[in-house]
Amino acid sequence: MSSSLRQVGQRIEAALARTLLWLLGRLRPDHASSVAGWVCRVIGPLLPVSRVAISNLSQAMPELDAATRQRIMRGVWENLGRTIGELPHIASLRENTSTGPGFEVVGAEYLHAQAERGGSVLFMSGHIGNWEMLPPAVARHGVPFASFYRAAANPLIDTMIRTLRDRAMGDNPMPLFAKGARGAREALAYVARGGRLGMLVDQKMNDGIEASFFGRPAMTAPALATMALRYRCPVIPGYVVRLGPARLRVVVEPPLDLPDTGDRQHDTQALVQTINDRLESWIRQYPQSWLWLHRRWPKESGR
Repeated sequence: MSSSLRQVGQRIEAALARTLLWLLGRLRPDHASSVAGWVCRVIGPLLPVSRVAISNLSQAMPELDAATRQRIMRGVWENLGRTIGELPHIASLRENTSTGPGFEVVGAEYLHAQAERGGSVLFMSGHIGNWEMLPPAVARHGVPFASFYRAAANPLIDTMIRTLRDRAMGDNPMPLFAKGARGAREALAYVARGGRLGMLVDQKMNDGIEASFFGRPAMTAPALATMALRYRCPVIPGYVVRLGPARLRVVVEPPLDLPDTGDRQHDTQALVQTINDRLESWIRQYPQSWLWLHRRWPKESGR
């Protein structure tokens, strides 16, 4: 495809995305969540990528029957749709509302302690619930953090998404590091200067290190563990529970214990495993809230 045709296609795609986000933004947050969730629940299971989710579920939780795997897969699509529908509204969601749209933070004391302590910190999470709520929610408790992000293939759509994320941060704009070698170097330097960085660490990294995940070997990114051990900075885990349409709970857990045996390779492996185990515990609690659509294990590792 020529560059001019590609640009035309990107403009059309961006116009459709802009219209969709505008329409979702005109709805009430809970209505936008429900509409987008319903659409994705209906259409998503018809797409070929849904077979990846079923394969992942079969490998991770073989005790589930076929009907349960199908139900979870439909729930995954619904959660993804709700996350998209809520994206234009993240900036306006209020904390501790009694009913309806809003969010709450459980474990905020760990954020307040970090704000008082200062210095570098790493926040770890995964694509669970509405993960887009994590940065603004944590920022409102005094510890805004920078993030890695995967740029959308269409730069016009990428700009839209970044604008929404910046708007959600309000008075706390933070750097976004593109995934890749350059972004990794920039993030490392940022943490070395005392910066706060959040990472979603639940996806496969082919050139990572092997660790167990749901009892299966899984190639896992070691960057978070490497940075934590190098700078001896706290690693604070957290994830998002969906309570209802545009109603979310951010759960913050105590900092992880960092191994310190003097053997850096051993400690890195141990910390990566601890991170995978923590992710697995969350996903087992809320299997419909995790993004099972990503091929996390090799194809040949099935039963």
